[in-house]
Amino acid sequence: MTRWIALLRGVNVNGITIRSADLAETFRGLGHEDVRTVLASGNVVFTATGDATAIKAGVEHALRDRFGYDAWIVLLRHDDLAGIVDGFPFRSAPDRHDYVVFASETAALDDLLADRTPDDPVERVARGDGVVYWSCPKGSSTDTAFARRAAAARFKRTTTTRNTNTLRKLL
Repeated sequence: MTRWIALLRGVNVNGITIRSADLAETFRGLGHEDVRTVLASGNVVFTATGDATAIKAGVEHALRDRFGYDAWIVLLRHDDLAGIVDGFPFRSAPDRHDYVVFASETAALDDLLADRTPDDPVERVARGDGVVYWSCPKGSSTDTAFARRAAAARFKRTTTTRNTNTLRKLL
């Protein structure tokens, strides 16, 4: 049995509302154990057998069937998350938000960073192992150059972003 984290894309925004209890029930219905949802933004910690590809496909299919939306998740091993959080390369500050962008396809991270002009006084962006780290001033997480790029439709199926405070709650 492996401990996993499923990060759902686009939950409880844009008209897609899923109650945490219903989300947990869906995961249990797939035979997953020790299911725990964290916050109301599509974060599920659970234990399962099988490989990542089969688990991811099963979860996405179950979400589509139960909640009627085109579901995409990023699936990662729970053990890998501590290293990702510890690897955050920027100094935290009270006036900033720190994020990690996860992708189900490595190529999406390459595309996200391609031809990017850094604006270091405003935001900081760095590639990590299978993630992109991002820090921006509070109140600007939807209007910086990187935020607008990450929100592009081409990344909808492959990426999702989480605040480092949320990630710590998943550990």
